[in-house]
Order: sequence, then structure tokens, then C-alpha cells
Amino acid sequence: MTRAEIRAAISLAAIYMFRMLGLFLILPVFSIYARDLPDATPALIGLAISAYGLTQAIFQIPFGIWSDRFGRKPLIVIGLLMFTAGSVMAAVTDSIYGIVAGRALQGAGAVAGVVMALAADLTQEEHRTKAMALIGISIGISFAFSMVAGPVLAGWIGVKGIFWAVAGLALLGIVVLYTAVPTPRLLRFHRDTEAQPARFASVLANPELVRLDVGIFALHAILTATFVALPLILRDQLHMDMPEHWKIYLPVFVLSMVSMVPFVIVAEKKRQMKPVFLAFILLTAAVDAGLAGLVPTTFGIGVLLYLFFTGFNLLEATLPSMVSKVAPPDLKGTAMGVYSTTQFLGAFVGGAGGGWIQGHYGIPAVFLFCAAMALLWLAVAFGMEKPRHLSSLMVNLGEISASAATDLSARLRGVPGIADAVVVPDDGVVYLKIERERLDRSLLESVLNEAARA
Repeated sequence: MTRAEIRAAISLAAIYMFRMLGLFLILPVFSIYARDLPDATPALIGLAISAYGLTQAIFQIPFGIWSDRFGRKPLIVIGLLMFTAGSVMAAVTDSIYGIVAGRALQGAGAVAGVVMALAADLTQEEHRTKAMALIGISIGISFAFSMVAGPVLAGWIGVKGIFWAVAGLALLGIVVLYTAVPTPRLLRFHRDTEAQPARFASVLANPELVRLDVGIFALHAILTATFVALPLILRDQLHMDMPEHWKIYLPVFVLSMVSMVPFVIVAEKKRQMKPVFLAFILLTAAVDAGLAGLVPTTFGIGVLLYLFFTGFNLLEATLPSMVSKVAPPDLKGTAMGVYSTTQFLGAFVGGAGGGWIQGHYGIPAVFLFCAAMALLWLAVAFGMEKPRHLSSLMVNLGEISASAATDLSARLRGVPGIADAVVVPDDGVVYLKIERERLDRSLLESVLNEAARA
């Protein structure tokens, strides 16, 4: 990657991280804080935690479409200002309804897809995967940091202070956008990062992609519902003050991140993705069932949370990788757009549904709901095909006619190690699905060079 590409990737990852911190920091603390608000009920508390998911799901694809027309940076600024306004609204109100509205406004500033599109504008095709991976890492860091720092910050500055802090982070993101992120010379539509609404039917007709969409919906519903109930157990049954909750979360997260690595290696290197994937869905169901029936002790909760986050981290990491492997090469952006939409809908359903269940049936029922959701996911995933270990590759070919593009696609599919090839003449880009170990790179270069000279 060039220095400009590295700078763009790092600065865009920072902007993404600032925003995700704003969504995640209250997750481990809000259900405790909100119980003292006027008119608060478990259902409204769950809705306040997850309201951002509904508006994020509604607006993320439109934001991407609008950015193609009006520019990436202006749309990112609008989204971050909306996020700031939602954070301020939540900070100044003493009403649970005001916080629900503030969280919904936070989510409506749905700039995630626009940030990805801007990263694509600023990176060459052969380096784009690295930039996207850096942004993906920033999401994981945001979540892990929020679980540990949220309770500590709530003890220092209060939950209102957290809302003020994340408003400041959103404004800092605008500063980073205009001081550190280069301005692209040309805006282009990128099929690998942006959704094509006209092709949604193709994605939704693919049963393997639908299984993965169900999976991310269930995973984030389980996560959000869990954190409607879990902080209450730590405070009310383990008698841990909120600022002390990090003492549970920190070791659990560190151990879970280390523990998942061998299983990722087995899944990827040993070609055992399906059995590992199914086993960790089952583990998630078993942990939630354990949380429902456990008489809480610090050790018992710690062990179950360690198992929960080991499973969550592995599944969260493998799901988008599997979408990338399964999606047709020219529909990766569309498949990821649908996937992200279902992810945020899952967060909304988990928070709202978990709060309602807690209010009517108690905390153990929330965990039983999560276990049932995991078992339903397991049933859907059980019929999945064994994932092929494919990678995406893009090549900027330049101008090519439609007839030559069709001929080139057929020739590329005949190259050993190429599972699928799509040449888009309007973009002048070749989208490939490859098996890296089998790929005949010299033959691939020969075919592409011949096409470029034609």
C-alpha cells in the first residue's frame, strides 16, 4: 500500500471506531442506569439500548446511495452530526423516551457504508482488502474496549457523561475526515463494497447467503438481549458496583480472544469450517441455557461469560468471511449490505424483545430466549454447504467491450484455481473468486495481459 492509502485506511478506521464506541459504550451499563429514570420499564430500557439498530438498518443503504450522488465526505459529515445530535439529546434528557429518541437518531446517522465506499475510492483494487480488514479490526477493538471501559467511565463521569464524550468523538471524527483523509479525485461505484438495490433479489434467493444473514441476525439479537439482563445480575445478585464490572469483563475478553485462535486455525487451515461453526453455535445455546439456570456466583458467571465471548468472537469473525466466500464476485457489496442490515435488525430485536421478556417473565427468561434463538440458528445452519476456501481478487483492466468482457470471463474461468470470474465492462474491473493454493498466477497474468492489449 502507498503512504496515502495507509493514511486513508488508518484515519477512516479511526472515524469508524469513534462512531462504534458511541454505540457500544453504554451496552454494559445502561440497564442499571436507566432503572432510576422516570417512566422506565424493562421494555423501554431494552428499546433504548437497541433503538439505534432499527434506524441504522433503515438508513445505511440509502446513505451509501446518496453518497454516490452527493459525495462521500458531505454524507459522512451529515451522519456524524446526526450522531452528535442524538448523543446530546440522550445526555440532556432525564426521560427514558428522550434517550430512546436520542439512540434512534444516533443510528440514523448511518455512515458505515459510506466510510467503506470512501476507503474503496482511496485504495487500489489489489490493496482494498487490507484497508477493509483494518476497518474491521477497529470494530472489534471498539467492542472490546467498550465492554471494559464502559463501566469505568460510568463510575467516573456517569452515563450522561458517556453520551457527552461520544458526542465529542463524533465531532473529532469530522476533524479527522477533513485533516487526515485524502479527497478522492474520482467517485466510483464499487461492487465489492456498495449495495446494488436492483440485485437484492439475487442475494435473497441464495440459500447459503440467507443462512448467514439469519446467523448474524441471531448473533446480535443474542448479544443485545444478554446485555439487557447481565449487568443487573452483576449488580443485584453478585453485589458488584457498576464501576467494578470491568474486573469480570477484562479477563473474560482477554482469555476468549486467545482461546478462539486455535479454533480459527482449525476452521481455516484444516478446512473444518462447518463443524467448528456449528459447534460454536451450540456452545452459545448451552451458555445461555446455563445463564438461565445458574445460581449466580462470580466464578460461575465468569466461566460462562468466557465461553460466551469465545463463541461470540469466533462467530463474529467468521460470518463476514463466509459471506465474502459465498457471494458471487460482483455481488459482494450487495451481499454485505443485506448482511449488515440484518445484523442491525437483530440488535434491535434483541434489545427490544429482551427488555419486553424481562419485564413480563424475568431475567432467566431472557437467557432462555437467547438459547432458543441460538438453537433456531443451529437448525438453519445445519443444512449449509461445506464452505469453499475462496478469496476475492479484483483487477483494474480498463476499457473493454461487452463482447470482449464475456469472452474474457469464460477464459478466466478456465484458469486453474479460479472458481468464478465476472468482468464488468462499465467499470473496467475483473472480479475473481480464487483458490490461492491452486491458482496458476502466470497463466492468469498472461490472460489479463492479452486482454489489456486487445
